[in-house]
Amino acid sequence: MTKVTQYVVLYLYELRFSDGFVCPKCNHDKHWKIGELLFECAKCGHQTSVIAGTIFQDTRKPLMDWFIGIWWLSTMKTGASALGLQQVLGLKSYQTSWTWLHKIRKALVNPNRSKLSGSVEIDETIIGGVATGKRGRGAENKVYHCGRA
Repeated sequence: MTKVTQYVVLYLYELRFSDGFVCPKCNHDKHWKIGELLFECAKCGHQTSVIAGTIFQDTRKPLMDWFIGIWWLSTMKTGASALGLQQVLGLKSYQTSWTWLHKIRKALVNPNRSKLSGSVEIDETIIGGVATGKRGRGAENKVYHCGRA
């Protein structure tokens, strides 16, 4: 395991077991590390992984690739595509990059987010080609979109 991978695993361990390891089966706090990602409860022998129940579960790709993908997606100002993710990570399969993109997007959404309230700023944009002979917003066959922040 590379030094970078060790840091990633340590980071995931600290996120998952921020108050220390607790067996999900018997709530015992003692454990042994039996693999790169795998831990075994000292009391009941239940094995658990730092990536079990996460978007990383069952992955065959390096965790560092996932973290690079998450960083890339969260820093893209103009939007992200599966093709872009595929190129950034050097993935051979478009399907893999598409699946990753959707898993990451779902994980980044806060399910407890609140609805907008109070004073809200919005703006619109017009999407469509240039209509000859028309000026300003009077062009036909354009679609209005509204955004909020």
